[in-house]
Amino acid sequence: MLVGYARVSTQDQDARLQRVALEGAGCERVFEETASGAQRERPELAAALSYMREGDQLVVWKLDRLARSIRQLIETVEDLEARDIGFRSLTENIDTTSPGGRLVFHLFAALAEFERGLIRERTMAGLASARAQGRTGGRPRSVTDKDLVAIKALLANEQITVAEAANRVGISAATLYRYLPGGRSAETGSAGGRTRSIKAS
Repeated sequence: MLVGYARVSTQDQDARLQRVALEGAGCERVFEETASGAQRERPELAAALSYMREGDQLVVWKLDRLARSIRQLIETVEDLEARDIGFRSLTENIDTTSPGGRLVFHLFAALAEFERGLIRERTMAGLASARAQGRTGGRPRSVTDKDLVAIKALLANEQITVAEAANRVGISAATLYRYLPGGRSAETGSAGGRTRSIKAS
């Protein structure tokens, strides 16, 4: 069974031309959707994929109606292939049930892997460059060693609450507790109720 999928980007567009082409190609059922190319959630596409069974073929008017990137296109078609479902694009004249169509998608898959390799290479080069300049990857600490010294000095004064100490160094009380899990008691060593009664806000 041939199952068509048509997509337009905005409510102002009309999927009629795509539907006519898909029906003309022999599609017995056509799923239509209004969604931008960048939108990952596509209920009608999900419905079409769920509707199809082994031996069916998904048909689109053009490749960019199905996916927003080569990688996403390859992933979708590989999923169809794993379920023994074919894929056909009318404009590009691609049919994965034919030897020529399969060759095209092998080339697409090679290009997608090449792109991933380039991204990995650029990422590793960037990290190496950052390390050479004394920088490391990851998010910078919100509390510096200097801040910790200031916080401990503030908490030595029992008139200053944890929340006030945190506010004076420009962080939240929750962030302070991440760096000093015991709060004031971690610095004073006190386990009594007096330290536990200090307000956190």
